[in-house]
Amino acid sequence: MFDKVRKAFWKALTPDLVADAPAKPASTLDEAILAALGGASNVKSEQRVALTRIRVELDDITRLDPHALRLAGVPGVLSLPGGLVHLVVGL
Repeated sequence: MFDKVRKAFWKALTPDLVADAPAKPASTLDEAILAALGGASNVKSEQRVALTRIRVELDDITRLDPHALRLAGVPGVLSLPGGLVHLVVGL
């Protein structure tokens, strides 16, 4: 019961960050952003880590096009080792 209350509490605080179902949803990224990341096949995983950031894991980091991301409306890109990229998408 405590687990249900805790989950309901966090869902109330962050409704877009707490998943209702364990199933993996379809990509929430725009088509232009997916294309700039090297296509949907290049994206291993994506996860919203804050209201303003999305963490994306890529198969091949060399297919990333930072200029195309800016044109698609992503004001900031932070590349990390291991094919991880943080997209700044909010304020």
